[in-house]
Amino acid sequence: MTVPLYQLKAEFFRTLGHPARIRVLELLQDGPRPVRDLLAALEIEPSNLSQQLAVLRRTRLVAATRDGNTVVYALATPDVAHLLHTARRILGAMITDQSDLLAELGKPRRTATER
Repeated sequence: MTVPLYQLKAEFFRTLGHPARIRVLELLQDGPRPVRDLLAALEIEPSNLSQQLAVLRRTRLVAATRDGNTVVYALATPDVAHLLHTARRILGAMITDQSDLLAELGKPRRTATER
């Protein structure tokens, strides 16, 4: 039995639903990075990072290679970076819309006789 596409999309977005995973993907947009660099940038426990990287590997959003004793992670496809960029644009538009609404709310209210 095949899984409906909308369900697969929901599972995909659930994978992105953790701040540490999003941050890892953001860091990897600049190119492959060893685990030690990810640890330094994220400031989380190694076991937590390991769990988050496992989720990202399992869903094939990142790929891991070994260079001697060092494990290096990279985005599995440039589409992941495009997705993050698109999310940033959407959020920017949402914030702009909210700031426009706040500006409108901050204007003095006109009375019925002023209209």
